[in-house]
Amino acid sequence: MSETALKPSKIALLLKLLAAIDEGRYSLERLRQHLDPGNPPGMRTMRRYLAELATAGFPWYYDRDAQVYRFEGGYSLRKLELSNDELFGLLALKGIAASLGGNIGASIEGIAKRLTRVAGRPSGSTAQPAVRVQIADPKLDPEREAIFRMLQRAQLDRQSVRFAYIDKRKRLSKRHVDPYGFVVSSGRVYLVAYDRGRGAKRVFALDSISETRISPQRFTMPAGFDIEAFAARSVSGIMHGDDALRVTVRFSPVVARAAAADRVVQERTIEEAADGSVEIAYIVADAPEFVRWAMKWGSEAEILGPPEVRAAAAALARNIAARYEP
Repeated sequence: MSETALKPSKIALLLKLLAAIDEGRYSLERLRQHLDPGNPPGMRTMRRYLAELATAGFPWYYDRDAQVYRFEGGYSLRKLELSNDELFGLLALKGIAASLGGNIGASIEGIAKRLTRVAGRPSGSTAQPAVRVQIADPKLDPEREAIFRMLQRAQLDRQSVRFAYIDKRKRLSKRHVDPYGFVVSSGRVYLVAYDRGRGAKRVFALDSISETRISPQRFTMPAGFDIEAFAARSVSGIMHGDDALRVTVRFSPVVARAAAADRVVQERTIEEAADGSVEIAYIVADAPEFVRWAMKWGSEAEILGPPEVRAAAAALARNIAARYEP
């Protein structure tokens, strides 16, 4: 077995890190050794993992007196007694994992109920939860659930699959693909796969797939493929162009804080102005998708560049205005 195959997945490391913080007895160096004794993550990687957990809402802090990492008082994951599927549901709910396994709908529903009932609340409390997390919960009917499980099994076994696919223009095609992973976006589940017939990676909506069957051909996962990196530069996680693009947007003081808090893509830089506005530069994979996202801020946001993206935004604005002409 190759060294890559033996390397723990990022999701597994994050789960292990959460459990270690919950114990409240590890320093940063001991956390590194605990996560992977044979090949401990670097200090920069550890800080990135901790930052991701904080961004996702897990209330850890560094106890300087005891020199250990732990959760804030009253918060504990151990109370939840989660199954493996529910742990994956938790990661999806918290916005960490783009690639999920198991019955997605049931996992998210189960963990959401337990979180609102238990997590972050002292034992025996009867108070209603003070925080509500709203997500687009994917619902799979029995047929789609069976297809998802078949695709998931093929992905784990590195086996190709064939299926019929109806695209957004209602065109039917037959596909032969190597399944790489799954993305959950806006209440739908998508398969990320290498399309053998077209010689490129493609994204397929699960609810448009039918007549699925496993093929005898095997495949090897590309060494550089990372489902999280694949989804990180797209607003939805599923739209991708040929090259990444840097797009800069100015947000007015009215929405500056909200825009800064909206981590629509992973890579971005923020510059604050004296008047309270912010300019945010995003690294995006699909410019038209990003333009549509930017329009949700209305006149409080302005795409500054590059020129072709600004022109696309202006054209879209004119088309929208024309719809409302008398």
